[in-house]
Amino acid sequence: MGGLYLGIDVGTGGVRACAIDPQAGIRGFASIALPAPRVDGNAIDQTPELWWQAAIAAIRKLGETVPLGDVTRIVVDGTSGTLLLVDAAGRPCSPGLMYNDARATHEAARVAAIAPLESGAHGASSALAKLLYLQNDGYVGDARHAVHQADWIAGRLANHHGISDENNALKLGYDPVARAWPSWLDQLGVRDDLLPEVLVPGTPFSEMDPQIARSLGLPATAHVAAGTTDGVAAFIATRADQPGDAVTSLGTTLVVKQLATQPIFAADQGVYSHRLGERWLAGGASNSGGAALLLHFTADEMERLTPQVEPDAPTGLDYYPLPKPGERFPIADPGLAARITPRPAEDCRFFQGLLEGIASVEALAYRQLARLGAPRLRRVIGIGGGAKNDAWTRIRHRVLGVPVSVAEQTEASYGAALLALNGGPP
Repeated sequence: MGGLYLGIDVGTGGVRACAIDPQAGIRGFASIALPAPRVDGNAIDQTPELWWQAAIAAIRKLGETVPLGDVTRIVVDGTSGTLLLVDAAGRPCSPGLMYNDARATHEAARVAAIAPLESGAHGASSALAKLLYLQNDGYVGDARHAVHQADWIAGRLANHHGISDENNALKLGYDPVARAWPSWLDQLGVRDDLLPEVLVPGTPFSEMDPQIARSLGLPATAHVAAGTTDGVAAFIATRADQPGDAVTSLGTTLVVKQLATQPIFAADQGVYSHRLGERWLAGGASNSGGAALLLHFTADEMERLTPQVEPDAPTGLDYYPLPKPGERFPIADPGLAARITPRPAEDCRFFQGLLEGIASVEALAYRQLARLGAPRLRRVIGIGGGAKNDAWTRIRHRVLGVPVSVAEQTEASYGAALLALNGGPP
């Protein structure tokens, strides 16, 4: 197996491209910024052409240092739930409704009345609610396909539209267990002729469009493959690949994802599963995390206090840090209050107690996934700003009782390139 493998990540702030060799070594990165989407209340959209122009600019920039003529396969990931309608030639018939566009409240209520609780299509920001909104608001016209952000970029590269993947299709109502579009979509009046063909992420579906290939310096024989969401691509980038492997994102909030051998759904706690080939990526998100820390200490103060933390000497403080009342996972309680008393006189001790508290929430989250059917926790890989704090990593290792490491690579474009290399999920 030779050549290079290209991953393209279409994110909220820009497009990133990554080329890797057959040994998964990174040969080059390139990025191009995107302007902010248009925001009008709950309506958040963007002109799709901006994504395309940024994507081809990122590929060309990558080509300044990487021999693009050696590219064998290409995978694109994009923001989950971002949707548009296109005609038979792939021309947009609607704006790109962004992942956090929540204008479709009426349509979301209709979905809630019919869709099974375990469906990923619930909520005003779901792709399904967006599709119903576009149908009802007169955007269909000449539209032939409802496609996600990643689908459309891949479709432009191949001049082959109407192809999606099992991860992006989840929020459009796709049933990943049955691997089919469910019959309940008919009750909502979904135009089934608009629904894309769904493939396993990483499955090649077409060679490059010859004209596009020539313009970018890519070989026309390079295959374009089905993509994934940016979140799944970032998980793949960590190289977590065995059941029981988990990734914790320590950002503003605390997000846990674990590889499992069976799907896990708990709609009341926001737990759902992406299909990764014959395995599953189960995840949930807590409101605890960096935002709870920033209520008490600035980033500079935390950096100053960290050397005073004693990871192997527990404080005994039993905290559940939250930025405001309300929790979704691992405790589903919209009124749950933060537990951050008693407060010691020493700032360093209080800070360590908060770190231990969030680590305990993380441990409780993985125990809850285990109760729902996840395999025994094998190891945890940390990503996000908090993962870079060595003292916190040692605390988390003690509390979780499994090896805890920091991801060497978290770029979604690298995860997309790995999908291209492997021809499918890990």
